[in-house]
Amino acid sequence: MKQAQAPKRQRCAIYTRKSTEHNLDLAFNSLDAQREACEAYIKSQAHEGWTLIREHFDDGGLSGASLDRPALQNLLNKLRARQIDIVVVYKVDRLTRSLADFAKLVEQFDEHDVSFVSVTQSFNTTSSMGRLTLNVLLSFAQFEREVIGERVRDKIAASKRKGIWVGGPVPLGYRSVGKKLEIVPEEADLVRKIFADYLRLGSVRALAASLNGEGLKPKPRQLTDNRTIQAVCYRVGPLAHLLKNRFYIGDVVYRGETHQGEHESVLDRDLFEAVQVKLKDQATERSAMRTASPSLLAGRIFDDRSHPMTPTHANKQGVRYRYYVSQALLQGQKSNAGSVPRVSAPDVEKLVLSALRSHTATNPDASDREVVELHLERAIVCRDSIAVEIKAQDEAHAEAGATLLAVSIPFSPTTLPRKGVIHAPSNIGAIDEATRTSLLTSIARCRNWINSIIDDPTIGFATIAEREKLAERHVRFLAPLAYLSPRIIEAIAEGCAPAEVTVTGLARKLPLSWAEQEMAFGLV
Repeated sequence: MKQAQAPKRQRCAIYTRKSTEHNLDLAFNSLDAQREACEAYIKSQAHEGWTLIREHFDDGGLSGASLDRPALQNLLNKLRARQIDIVVVYKVDRLTRSLADFAKLVEQFDEHDVSFVSVTQSFNTTSSMGRLTLNVLLSFAQFEREVIGERVRDKIAASKRKGIWVGGPVPLGYRSVGKKLEIVPEEADLVRKIFADYLRLGSVRALAASLNGEGLKPKPRQLTDNRTIQAVCYRVGPLAHLLKNRFYIGDVVYRGETHQGEHESVLDRDLFEAVQVKLKDQATERSAMRTASPSLLAGRIFDDRSHPMTPTHANKQGVRYRYYVSQALLQGQKSNAGSVPRVSAPDVEKLVLSALRSHTATNPDASDREVVELHLERAIVCRDSIAVEIKAQDEAHAEAGATLLAVSIPFSPTTLPRKGVIHAPSNIGAIDEATRTSLLTSIARCRNWINSIIDDPTIGFATIAEREKLAERHVRFLAPLAYLSPRIIEAIAEGCAPAEVTVTGLARKLPLSWAEQEMAFGLV
């Protein structure tokens, strides 16, 4: 009689997961219960050649919303090394609650000829019916996760509308005691000092310098993994946020709505409102300064080969200089640029404005910008002159499509190391060293995030957010910085970016086109 052939050995790995750390310190916890059930199932399939490998794959206190779990990643590495034939779990949602993540896992299982078995749901992926059942169950698991998320968000919203503190970083001046906030007298005094000093100094930057000069340090911040980080010094961004925080007058703000909080206020409301007025006035002044920033000839100045000359800037020894540069030169086509590819912005603007006011009936009280917009057709920079074409001022000339006057202004740019550019300082400051370092660090960080996603398709923004201990929304907001124009990065590295540039300001509504980015940044 022919002897029956022994079944092929099937190496089985058990994966267990628990979403929270609650009761993990017990002698027999949820992970042990899951593993015991899976071991029993594997023993029942011994006649099929199923054997359990010794290594444990247990993730305790980790959510199923992300694939970035140590034990799961170890399991996938073993799978890729073809050291596993069957993955056994207690329930499908122990592996993942995301349908998209599950699709990625199944793809890897198929690629390496690995089967997937759920003990309590009695199916495996070796059959089409098992796959269909699995997808249906996982859809419900994802639905359950989304419903839980909605409930949590609704609970937070209801709590905030009642003025209840729902957790998060504890503001300076308070400490958390039994899910309530109590005032810390020493820190509260510092908060009052910060507000009063701002009114006295009139500038957030000056306030930061004053606090750092006194040797004061920001409040240490405790992370979710119980690590504590301590900022080296006070910076403008966090101080500006503190000065606008209505929490200090007993309010809780949620989605633009202000509610009376349960916590005790630290500040007098009159002091807080005085600071808000000052901050608003400063913002208006900065906006006016940006509006008044002299790039009067943008869109109207050309080199003598008809290439537009666009405004840009450079920084030397802490002084910012403005000039116009030919687009041909910007695009690396030096041989196609005009005879004067770069020119000092203040100098050429002064000459053009003088010609416009001399040859037109201009209101003496009109601003420089009004004069340019009303009268200048275009200005052409030649080797030894500037040709100023003045718009037609009456209907007869306008209908004829002619300019009223073409004026040639003698112009001899001084020969300097940078191809004849005459520099004149601008009244706009450049970023300080701390801001420059912060910007470059954030850009590098975002590039690493994007590279991680490109290198490993199983990694997403949720994974990165969990790894970095950040909100996923914040990671998605900053990620576009990875695609920042090289010219902008170079300007930041050289310290010649505008003083008002911040990480948040760069990331907000960042265009995909490098040319549009540079235009918004003031480089083009």
